[in-house]
Amino acid sequence: MKETIPIYLMPGMAASPRIFEFINLPEEFEVVKLSWMPPHQNESLSDFAQRMCERITHKNPILLGVSFGGILVQEMAKLIDCRQLIIVSSVKTKMELPRSMKLAKKTGAHKLLPTQWIKSLESLALYVFGPSIRPKVEAYQKYLSERDPAYLDWSIDTIVHWGQTQFDSSIIHIHGDKDHVFPIENLDTSGRFYRLKDASHAMILTHHKWFNKQLPELLLPQTV
Repeated sequence: MKETIPIYLMPGMAASPRIFEFINLPEEFEVVKLSWMPPHQNESLSDFAQRMCERITHKNPILLGVSFGGILVQEMAKLIDCRQLIIVSSVKTKMELPRSMKLAKKTGAHKLLPTQWIKSLESLALYVFGPSIRPKVEAYQKYLSERDPAYLDWSIDTIVHWGQTQFDSSIIHIHGDKDHVFPIENLDTSGRFYRLKDASHAMILTHHKWFNKQLPELLLPQTV
């Protein structure tokens, strides 16, 4: 029996593994969908990543993370050997964060966010996926399962205070040119950077056909 390549998929902040429901990869891959777990009080991102690594049961896997999940898998890759690292709708360093998040770090304004509003699924959907999904906001609400205010407070604070300044040039970064959460103009587009035209922060859902076709070609170049 031919050995498969393990690929772990990590959703973004507040999102469930259901965001990957349209991702269908060929039989060469063994797909494992990860989900968020409650962070410990005042837990560092590195410590959280260490706990997440305990869920990795294969050696030398591919890690793919969306949005905040993209930040998380980069931290996980510092702790375990990975065949390939892929981030989608995410950032590679703190310098790529939008100005609003950099300002929040200095002022602490993000801590004033009343995360109890997360109980409004419409507000959460717009916050997580960006304003482009407004016409279909009800359809996107089903993808949001992590709504605990303590988890959301931790997630927002962790993103704002992420300190990474350098990244591995081998990382694959896939990003939409209409991403309003992490605007593409803030990003380092050198290396293995793939720009998707007219794609928003929710492109893992809206552009799943691109991923189903292109991911195998990126990861299995011998088949091209």
